[in-house]
Amino acid sequence: MTPLPRPSTDLSAAEARRIALRAQGFLGAPDRRSGVRGVLRHLGAVQLDTISVLARSHELIPYARLGAVGRATVEDAYWKSGSQPPRAFEYWSHAACLLPVEEWPHFAFRRRAYRARPHWNHDLPDGVYDQVVKQLRAQGPLTATDLGGAKRTSEWWDWSGAKVAVERALMYGEVVCVERRGWKRVYDLAERAIPDALLHDGLDDAECLRRLVRLAGKSLGVGTRADLADYHRLKAEQVDAVIADSGLVPVAVEGWSKPAWADPEALATPPRGRHRTTLLSPFDSLVWERARTERIFGFTHRLEAYVPKQKRVHGYFAMPVLAGGRLVGRVDPAREGRTLVARQLTLDGPKAVPAVAQALVEAAGWVDCTDVRVERVESPELREPLTRELSRALA
Repeated sequence: MTPLPRPSTDLSAAEARRIALRAQGFLGAPDRRSGVRGVLRHLGAVQLDTISVLARSHELIPYARLGAVGRATVEDAYWKSGSQPPRAFEYWSHAACLLPVEEWPHFAFRRRAYRARPHWNHDLPDGVYDQVVKQLRAQGPLTATDLGGAKRTSEWWDWSGAKVAVERALMYGEVVCVERRGWKRVYDLAERAIPDALLHDGLDDAECLRRLVRLAGKSLGVGTRADLADYHRLKAEQVDAVIADSGLVPVAVEGWSKPAWADPEALATPPRGRHRTTLLSPFDSLVWERARTERIFGFTHRLEAYVPKQKRVHGYFAMPVLAGGRLVGRVDPAREGRTLVARQLTLDGPKAVPAVAQALVEAAGWVDCTDVRVERVESPELREPLTRELSRALA
């Protein structure tokens, strides 16, 4: 094994936390001029998910950084607009993610890997793939239903042949999703949707991996090898192969048991500015990796939507509350008419009360709610001060 280089810089745990917050867009003035597209470019990946409580996760992520940006504005920033090419494409990164369209060439390594193992999960009848591509060429953009219908089951493994084919074409890079209609993907040929200058698989795997490791380091600010690999779901050996040439620099972080690398630009200026106070999607890239979240914030975060109800600790869609650069609580939200309901709420002591109240009221306003109701507070003695803060903020 190649010996690791000596760290160029020693960082305290607090410095590493502030670097990570700034890299993720939560410290300093928000870049409102570049808006949602700027958030996407800055993060490099915005995770998609079907769950919608206050809003879908890809809407919550720019909201957390920019404030009450219009939800239509969010959608317009991601998807194809009129005759304009899409500003993003959906692909497998950390999970199913929106990615800046400029990064299309750097996912060539993954498209090649999918083509090399074509029998993933589903059998495909002869001729269906070519038929789907032909239909998209003649009639696209189309949904899977337009292409031949989806089976009426909700089970993902019971896809129709057309759905299997178009999803395989998406993985291979022959097809892209150009928008979502009622959360259904709308597919078109990549040759029509991706700008000509970007539509190629000419970069070799090493160049793709160097770019993605560098982008992960920039988006994280500072991270271990596992952090860098997890961001775009690379293998550890893929990171090892390119880390020396990625432009990231080795650092030592107080309290971290593993070696770390940092974005040199993040080290050049001390992180300063105002901290955001906000609710976070459980799929937000600040907290999507549990081990990193525990290491940086001392906060154990787990999505419990897929946990049986009786075994949930913090609730179906518990959203961490960020304030003062720390995670100070959790809210499991719901909506009833124009009331935002905090079904279950955990606060990290009395000092967290004003921040949690502020986060709830701002989120309520964003989703057009005029009231906030709290159902369960895990520390009952904090209910009364929280109610007072909410009443003051809503007045």
